[in-house]
Amino acid sequence: MNLSDLNKVALAMVAPGKGILAADESTGTIKKRFDAIKVESTEDTRRDYREMLFRSMDAMSKCISGVILYDETIWQKAKDGTPLVKVIEQAGAIPGIKVDEGTQPLPNCPGELITAGLDKLAGRLADYYKQGARFAKWRAVIDIGKDIPSMTAIHVNANALARYAALCQQAQIVPIVEPEVLMDGDHDIDRCYDVTQRVLNKVFQELRIQRVALEGMILKPNMAISGKKCPKQAPVEEVAEKTVRMLKHCVPAAVPGIAFLSGGQSDEEATAHLDAMNRIGGVPWKLTFSYGRALQAAPQKAWSGKAENVAAGQQAFSHRARMNSLATLGQWKADLETRKAA
Repeated sequence: MNLSDLNKVALAMVAPGKGILAADESTGTIKKRFDAIKVESTEDTRRDYREMLFRSMDAMSKCISGVILYDETIWQKAKDGTPLVKVIEQAGAIPGIKVDEGTQPLPNCPGELITAGLDKLAGRLADYYKQGARFAKWRAVIDIGKDIPSMTAIHVNANALARYAALCQQAQIVPIVEPEVLMDGDHDIDRCYDVTQRVLNKVFQELRIQRVALEGMILKPNMAISGKKCPKQAPVEEVAEKTVRMLKHCVPAAVPGIAFLSGGQSDEEATAHLDAMNRIGGVPWKLTFSYGRALQAAPQKAWSGKAENVAAGQQAFSHRARMNSLATLGQWKADLETRKAA
């Protein structure tokens, strides 16, 4: 492992004004997104859609540091025959790869999940590195409900994340460590804070046990936020203040950056929360985004599977990327949302 090179990649992933595009939806998930815009999900339509994003040069070159790809996408070529990995590199961004294989029920823990994919991961990482991937992503899912999460679920998911991260660094790939505490329930922000703090503390304990070099990784956590069904939604300033406080308690300063997931927040909510955190400042890590839906919902709708809408889709993507770029600098304002992207 060359830690100096891993650290360079990690720092580039969280460069000021830039963040990560999560374009790693599984075939099943992107089908749901395409169903919503009445587009048939085929290998070609998925390729065309993602190529549209990757060729949005204004957004990619100025606002996007890296792109998380799905296994299908990393091997695909653009319509003109250029590998999509090369299209991303030509735009100045770093190609990455989602390597987990989804979730399955956790034995003896009703309602809880464990992420699969560690089997044969070392070999897959070597292949992905040859294909151009310089970082990877693994998502663990922690739900909040009656009597959950259990310590068992927190422990086994933290252990799997750490084992994945160690294998990545061995393959000279920067791991994005993503422990997601879901915001689907009716819990309040303080319950989210408490659970996320427990999860993060356990994750970093396991990372140390697996000898993961913290300088060569990125953390992708949820924010401290109210559950979607909670009758009292915490305001932007409270989400920002509690998230920053929580991270200060849990995340070592050696970690180069924290790239938040949006986790079902609306486009503008995710941007506003990130901006408010960067206005607080005073943290040892870069705070940026690693958004999927919060970057893609608008361009998907604008594109709607039609070749004549590619420019409109790219404009919508550029606007969302620009808004989040400003949020990484603490320079976003709500009235900018009403102005058209340049």
